[in-house]
Amino acid sequence: MPKSSLSKDEVKAMLMLVCDRVIAAEPRLSEADRNLGDGDHGLGMQRGMTAAKEKLDAGDVESIEKAFATVGMAMMSSMGGASGAIFGTFFRNGGKALAGKAALDAAGLAAFFRAGVDGVKQRGGAAVGDKTVVDAMEPAAVKAAEVCAMGLADAIIAIATASESGMEASKALVAKFGRAKTLGDACIGFPDAGAVSVTVIVNAMRDYVIG
Repeated sequence: MPKSSLSKDEVKAMLMLVCDRVIAAEPRLSEADRNLGDGDHGLGMQRGMTAAKEKLDAGDVESIEKAFATVGMAMMSSMGGASGAIFGTFFRNGGKALAGKAALDAAGLAAFFRAGVDGVKQRGGAAVGDKTVVDAMEPAAVKAAEVCAMGLADAIIAIATASESGMEASKALVAKFGRAKTLGDACIGFPDAGAVSVTVIVNAMRDYVIG
């Protein structure tokens, strides 16, 4: 049955599912990165989410903010490189926007996505159209703000759809960052691997909420 809001323990359970889904998606993420880069994105994400799962599993989380921050810190410390910094920032900054919240609802999701993607953009300097994670994150944040008055289930379904659309749109773009930048037009037709990771994360959140 769809949930109208999530307690801190339910947020922890949702994030455990996110970790499991990203770990299982390693072959898909690695292939996406091989098309544009050095092919290590999937293994890095798998390593980061394995570390996050261990931290979450170690005990009770104090708050919703702490649950998200735990994932972010684990990714930053275990992954290294650009992806660790980017996804670590996304979860940490998003979590900070939920400080003091006893439950996660659609308005909380909007705050999480906006703060998370703003942190990523500030850190890396990327914008929509640069063929990066931002192409999937920013549409999710925009949609989350539009649907913040809806029920949690309807909101996360719309957010996940927006994220998928952004990832699909990244296929038509020429990369302006990272290794893919050197490929020029040869990277057209492939999605950004980080954007694919974003959709795996958001789809896992959706699946947990809608049950």
